[in-house]
Amino acid sequence: MFQEKFREGIVSARDFNREDIEYILKKGQEMIKVKNLDILKGKILATLFFEPSTRTRLSFESAMHRLGGSVIGFQSGDVSSIKKGESLADTIRTVENYSDCIVIRHPMEGSAKLASRFAKVPIINAGSGSKEHPTQALLDLLTITEEVGELDGLNIGIMGDLKYGRTVHSLAILLSNFDVNVYFISPEELRMRNRYKDYLYHERRMKFKELSEYRKILDVLDVLYMTRIQKERFADLEEYERVKDIYVFTQKDLKNTKENFKLLHPLPRVNEISPEIDKSEKAIYFKQTHYGLQMRKAILAELMRD
Repeated sequence: MFQEKFREGIVSARDFNREDIEYILKKGQEMIKVKNLDILKGKILATLFFEPSTRTRLSFESAMHRLGGSVIGFQSGDVSSIKKGESLADTIRTVENYSDCIVIRHPMEGSAKLASRFAKVPIINAGSGSKEHPTQALLDLLTITEEVGELDGLNIGIMGDLKYGRTVHSLAILLSNFDVNVYFISPEELRMRNRYKDYLYHERRMKFKELSEYRKILDVLDVLYMTRIQKERFADLEEYERVKDIYVFTQKDLKNTKENFKLLHPLPRVNEISPEIDKSEKAIYFKQTHYGLQMRKAILAELMRD
């Protein structure tokens, strides 16, 4: 059972096998059909966001309200007792007494895993440094299955900041459960880290290729998943300036894609996608936010209902 396996929460995409993914995708599809339910009435979700967030925090909070529950929490570490020197472990051991589930975003890699060690309620990883963001990857798969079709057999490009982009790490790991062809597209200095590539290749037998130029394969791709170059992750600002505008997807690019091609982006975007294509049926990054709400409704329902 999904609830039993993930009773400690959702911390890493590595914990999911194909059966788990297909189960939660089905639950997400069911949530699309219903706007509001009262299945979590009397339950409380705590959202602890130590980093900025719009879509993730609000979608979790909206999902909880639409399921009949309540929300507490904060959206900046500056307003928590960590500002006074409290450890993350102590914060978690305090907040678990006020809630039935905790969603956490934190700049430290491994923060969600640490939190799960101390919590007696489920922990949901809403972004752990530059490491992972598993619920974003789950909503991305829901978006693809609803807008493109079955995952098996698809050619999927993942482009942009593959070194620091936590969304792409989780997405690649989840995709390794399916028969897909993946293209990692990035400048040399922002390639997927070896620890992820080694895991995908040696342990998951995933088929992938690395390249720096996306236009050569646009006519092959069914899906292109773009990400922004994350200025906040760079220790060297000059390095960021060198790569910040390396990829800009335009109307001309869109014309060279398959008829059923879809362009995704976890958002926020900066200037890597031209606004002129926002209204195209191939550009579905704002639809992702809709599917994000449905997926998070499904996740909360599975983890929290009695």
